[in-house]
Amino acid sequence: MSANWVDTTGNRSFTVAARKLLLQQRVRDRAARVSKPSLVSSYLPDSTLDAVAAAALPACQTSCYSANSAIPCYSQSVAETLWQRIQAALEGGMRPQVTRTGVLFTLTILLVGLAALASANNLIFLMVASLLATLLISGFISRLGLAGLELDLELPDHIPARRKVTGHLILKNKKRWVPSFSIHLSGAAESGMTTALYLPIIPGGAILREPVELLFTKRGLYRENAFYFTSRFPFGFTQRRAQVRLVRDVLVYPSIDPQPGFEALLSTVAGELESSQQGRGTDFYRIRPYEILESSRHVDWKATAHTGDLQIREFAREQDQTVTIFLDLDVSEAEEAWFETAIDCSAFLVWRLSLQSIRTRFVTQRCEYRVPDSGSVYTILRYLARVAPAQGLEPPIPDDDSSFQIAFSANTSRVVQAGWARACVLGIHDLAGADGGSGEARPASG
Repeated sequence: MSANWVDTTGNRSFTVAARKLLLQQRVRDRAARVSKPSLVSSYLPDSTLDAVAAAALPACQTSCYSANSAIPCYSQSVAETLWQRIQAALEGGMRPQVTRTGVLFTLTILLVGLAALASANNLIFLMVASLLATLLISGFISRLGLAGLELDLELPDHIPARRKVTGHLILKNKKRWVPSFSIHLSGAAESGMTTALYLPIIPGGAILREPVELLFTKRGLYRENAFYFTSRFPFGFTQRRAQVRLVRDVLVYPSIDPQPGFEALLSTVAGELESSQQGRGTDFYRIRPYEILESSRHVDWKATAHTGDLQIREFAREQDQTVTIFLDLDVSEAEEAWFETAIDCSAFLVWRLSLQSIRTRFVTQRCEYRVPDSGSVYTILRYLARVAPAQGLEPPIPDDDSSFQIAFSANTSRVVQAGWARACVLGIHDLAGADGGSGEARPASG
């Protein structure tokens, strides 16, 4: 079968069989470069070559040759790639954008140039040359101002979502003698930078440390932060922009700020804990009537004389009460909005309970953390920052009946059947952020 050109309907193309033969030959040639010629056939049998050729044939049919040109498309793609590289090298990663002032200045140059051609006046030609030189110098100075700038970002150790934190931008001008003027620094949406920063001058070889407010709207792991240097210096003919990417892992916790219903739930937890804090400690708790078989050494004789009945002085229990929080990961795609609200509520409770030095146990189908026994509150927040729904997981059985239990689950009946009947179970309709619920905790019914 010949692999020559076949001219049909005025356009040059390959027949399918010829293209297949050429593709097989190219595969053999490529394999011969990396192995001995005698081993090519053993490593690449005809069936493999046919498969490779069949896979590459559709792309070859559509892109091998242009429709109205005898120049192969691969030559055109090489030319386009070469032009893009030349353009990127000339721009140096900086994207210029012509401003309205630049358009007006360019029209002025054209009008003055037409006047010079029409009048043949040397003075007007000198004016055109001066205007062109001004335009070229403006582009050179603008490019030089953005060149040699380095950026780094210092972030606090703990970043909650939807709460402003203060970071520091470290800018370094690597040009030893040349300063940079009128620099605007802004960030992309994922960078957390909400307002642009204006720097009138960055001296040559200087390092500036500027505070900046950051706000991340969602929890999760941010791996890339994009920032932009922009400048219209010196004359405002163009606005040149240079992009800087900081590749680093930024972990954002869930929101720990109160949302509708969260404070009511915390008040319920605090009330339950206070009512259960009775025992034989040292802090006075209350005076109550005497019960049979109780020791007489805790009788309050003054209260007994006042009421005429035996009264017992009760003290707060020395052992701290534990709060167990269970987050059910078995959530469908339609319930992901509620799941995010449940994560925020869990983070809020864990954070506020840690501020009150209350022992907390956080449980899911895949982890269990005890604060402060097996970690700090940030251990739980780091887990909540990256947790995702996992369908098909059965809820664990609670192993601490003495603790106050809170359970977040989209399937409340299944959680109750698993042994969380004593817990305050919060379902889809119990959180305000998900479906307009009241946000109040309610004990699950068995």
